[in-house]
Amino acid sequence: MNEADFIAALRQLPLHPGARGLEDDCAVIEFGGEALVLTHDAMAQGTHFRPDADLADVAWKLVASNLSDLAAKGAEPIGVLLGYGLGADDKRFIKGLHEALNAFEVNLLGGDTVKAQGPRVFGLTAIGKAMHIPVPARGRASVGDAIYVTGPLGCAMLGFEGVPEHAKAFNRPHPRIAEGLSLAPHVSAMMDISDGLLLDCWRMASASYGVAFELKRSTIPVADATRLDECIRWGDDYELLFTAPTTVVLPVPATQIGTVTAADFAPLWLDDEILTPQQGLGFQHG
Repeated sequence: MNEADFIAALRQLPLHPGARGLEDDCAVIEFGGEALVLTHDAMAQGTHFRPDADLADVAWKLVASNLSDLAAKGAEPIGVLLGYGLGADDKRFIKGLHEALNAFEVNLLGGDTVKAQGPRVFGLTAIGKAMHIPVPARGRASVGDAIYVTGPLGCAMLGFEGVPEHAKAFNRPHPRIAEGLSLAPHVSAMMDISDGLLLDCWRMASASYGVAFELKRSTIPVADATRLDECIRWGDDYELLFTAPTTVVLPVPATQIGTVTAADFAPLWLDDEILTPQQGLGFQHG
């Protein structure tokens, strides 16, 4: 099964209302007028990081990628739970974990450790408190909304390729927590860009039902304009992608990259071209 097939099968299982139909990056559990936001991401050796990667950077990125999901829900981080496979360079992992927890002002709640053979996989669950109700979702974009991103795309790709000034963008990304908290009361839909701008735009438009995202190449901020198509497909940028009515005065800097329209033939357009996941819009497992 590929990732999409597996998630479709999971949707046939009994789901908690907070799972949001497995169409979002986080679960949201509301109680007493407040809401907890929970997310879990994993990183696998050979897929998300090289076998020779510094585990201090891997630990940092594991924390940052999970907190980025909380940021997209306007949630203030409370703590994290770690799933860790023991092996080489455990002390380096702990060092990076300590640095990330200090940098993002979040505490460790607990977790589990195991020892096994083969490539290593690390998992992290992040828990946050929503600072605005309703909690932003992927699927609430409306016709007429503007589509925005909070920063340039492709920096992580260049960092992965060894461009010195972009090394930190790949190894030690910074989740847009402050921006997410500020934007939550104003957006109609929001998510972070982890698998590539085009794929995540397709996901947001599809989850919103009956709408299409019409993007304009000339307006999309990228790290290397000569490689725009790669920059908007590569992923790992952890910028925020969101929609909002054009009348909203945004509380943070962001770039409009397109408009939400009524869906006619497809949920995603780039200039005048229809795009589909089969065209390689971004990173997918399987």
